[in-house]
Amino acid sequence: MPTLTGKSRHFLDLHRPGQPLLLPNPWDAGAAKILASLGFGALATTSSGFAATLGRNDGSVTREEALGHAAAIVAATDLPVSADLENCFADTPDGVAATVRLAAQAGLAGCSIEDYSGTRLYDRAEAVDRVAAAAAAARDGNLVLTARAENYLHGNPDLADTIARLRAFQEAGADVLFAPGLTQIDDIRAVVSEVDRPVNVLAKPGVPPVAELAAAGVSRISVGGAFAFAALGALVDAATEFRDKGTYGYYANTAAGRGAARAAFG
Repeated sequence: MPTLTGKSRHFLDLHRPGQPLLLPNPWDAGAAKILASLGFGALATTSSGFAATLGRNDGSVTREEALGHAAAIVAATDLPVSADLENCFADTPDGVAATVRLAAQAGLAGCSIEDYSGTRLYDRAEAVDRVAAAAAAARDGNLVLTARAENYLHGNPDLADTIARLRAFQEAGADVLFAPGLTQIDDIRAVVSEVDRPVNVLAKPGVPPVAELAAAGVSRISVGGAFAFAALGALVDAATEFRDKGTYGYYANTAAGRGAARAAFG
């Protein structure tokens, strides 16, 4: 099994402009094992997908729950794992650093920090101070730090401000930069051209396909909670058929899942 330092270094090395790391987001240990068995090179947790396993909406998980979940995903495979830590469960730089230190103790190869508190976007200077604290703690813990500019997810689709934030996060020590919610290829190209760190793009409807993102110089593509909610969507379809029609057509879709589980779980 690779050492933690080795995993972190390998994780960062997988971020190659033009050959993006496809980073799926498992929501539990079983999903992590299946995704690893399918040949992905690294994994990342999903705050919304994990919250759904607890019967909650995104933003309702505690720091202790998120870190415990991250540790469970780490234990499920030998792959590098990065954790979605929302705003690092703290407003102050000291609180952010404390969360990142705990993330390192969980065996993670990386983690992320958002510039959104759950109710507001932090102003740029405050956000930069928080990223700087996270970056210092990440260096001490051999973690790859992803800094997220959340403008496009929270009602402020301002490309110039997003780029300014990402450049400032880069200067504050972030290893990877991420502006979730960008969909237009020209905007994505602009971000890639204006920063000197690997750029992550969130896969969602309207986002160009992987080949086009690769040509734009993107280094990582993640799916967030999409796989988790796709699985829940399949559950809804199966349960609705059973309840409303009394038929079992959903059973045709179980063979692939059962086979994947048997192969992945050994």
